[in-house]
Amino acid sequence: MPLALFDLDGTLVDRQTALSTAVTNLCRTHRYDATIQRWLLTELADRANPDDFTHLRTAFDLPEPAAQLWEEYVDLIAKAVTCRPQVLESLTRLRAATWTIGIATNGASDIQQAKLTAVGLDVLVDGIAVSGGTKIRKPDRGLFQLAAARCGVNLTDGGWMIGDNPAGDIVGGRQAGLRTIWLRGGRPWPDTLSPADHTVDDVTDAINILLNETE
Repeated sequence: MPLALFDLDGTLVDRQTALSTAVTNLCRTHRYDATIQRWLLTELADRANPDDFTHLRTAFDLPEPAAQLWEEYVDLIAKAVTCRPQVLESLTRLRAATWTIGIATNGASDIQQAKLTAVGLDVLVDGIAVSGGTKIRKPDRGLFQLAAARCGVNLTDGGWMIGDNPAGDIVGGRQAGLRTIWLRGGRPWPDTLSPADHTVDDVTDAINILLNETE
């Protein structure tokens, strides 16, 4: 069965909207002011991990334990994160077409797993590799190898990587021997990098490309 590896944030789920909602609710719960809210939105813009909340507590001399704030944030972002029904339907079609589906994502393990479970992606994929649980980050080939292995397949058999990050997903995927599809999100492709095999505006378009491969 052919392999399709997907990025998570910005590819299958809308992290940015969830981030804004989670930070707003966290600050409202603890009555944090706008300065703390802006700090969180800036520091967590690309990724979040428990150390961020240790730094937050120190920077603003907060009484709440950092571990408690992290757990609250994980719960809040899991409640706020969304995956469009069209994406879930397209992945279901891909599974029905006998594709092996995996996720290769950077991030902390607990928060990424919480997102996957919250939106129902965990039951639609064959394997998941998260950098936080391995200390290997995309574009390192090792994370793609791990994702493939957890799907029960060998990366040397080839496949596809679909994601929104030019370096982590596309360059990393290509170096791992995979064909690639880039979700541009209204951005130009970096001039210094070789382009993906395909460029699309929506992950459902990427899945349609894969489905056409097996027709």
